[in-house]
Amino acid sequence: MALLSRHPSTQSRRGVTSWYRSGGLSSIIFALPLVLTFLYFSWGPIVRGLVLSFQKTNLVTTPEWVGMANFSYVLTDPQLPQAALNTLYFALLALLFGFPVPLFLAVFISELRTTGWLYNVFSYLPAVVPPVVAILLWTFFYDPSGSGLFNAVLGWFGVEPLSWLNSQNLAMPATWAGAGATSIIYLAALTGVRTELYEAAELDGAGIWSRVWHVTLPQIRGIILIMMLLQLIGTFQVFTEPFLFTGGGPNNATTTILLLIYRYAFVNGDFGAATALSVLLALVLCALSVVYHFVTRRWNTV
Repeated sequence: MALLSRHPSTQSRRGVTSWYRSGGLSSIIFALPLVLTFLYFSWGPIVRGLVLSFQKTNLVTTPEWVGMANFSYVLTDPQLPQAALNTLYFALLALLFGFPVPLFLAVFISELRTTGWLYNVFSYLPAVVPPVVAILLWTFFYDPSGSGLFNAVLGWFGVEPLSWLNSQNLAMPATWAGAGATSIIYLAALTGVRTELYEAAELDGAGIWSRVWHVTLPQIRGIILIMMLLQLIGTFQVFTEPFLFTGGGPNNATTTILLLIYRYAFVNGDFGAATALSVLLALVLCALSVVYHFVTRRWNTV
């Protein structure tokens, strides 16, 4: 019995000794600076933001601990419901146009045999152009006078010029100005689809739409689900477009959650309220991600 009782401790000592001799300690010493650097620059701002959300501060004077007052303030702000609805509207536009359009373009380009490389270049150009430059170009297209590109096209059909960015009804659809560069990711995913599946479908007499529906889409289903989640998270954090297009107007018709956070921090100088609303947005996105995971988990295994 005594030998049996000492046996586990002997194995434990041998395990530690073998781990040490195999370089386990040196591996930890080597990786520790990288881990600490990652924690400091990745999780450090998150922890600092959580602390700021419970303080009233402008980052100049001494912060004052106010507890949950910042959260109460932002939740009772009369602009928050409008900003939330605008953000949801933008996300809906992204689902209707920003999600299927890049997927369609990627599938279309992948079906081209000889000139696909040219369309690859065209699809990648939006990712090369800086967002600020692209938005300024779109602002020129939306010129409310008859010389604006879109109004000039409408004039060919006898339609009066529209004040795109000055209309409460048209400002948000006009602010949504592109489908993004996600078609590049779909094109990369399509290269992993086995060619013998297409050959078998063609031998069975399947047309292009049948091949896309029964071969292409099922094979990249995982990428599609991941990209949909990433696009949802990205659209809930939209800031650049409404800020540069309209500044949140007209009459707060394009004010989003992130634009409201910007106003708290850099217009009102209340960084505590800004971080409190940022924390609430992060919690909503975390909950959305969890729900999305459980909803789509079955689709990944079908």
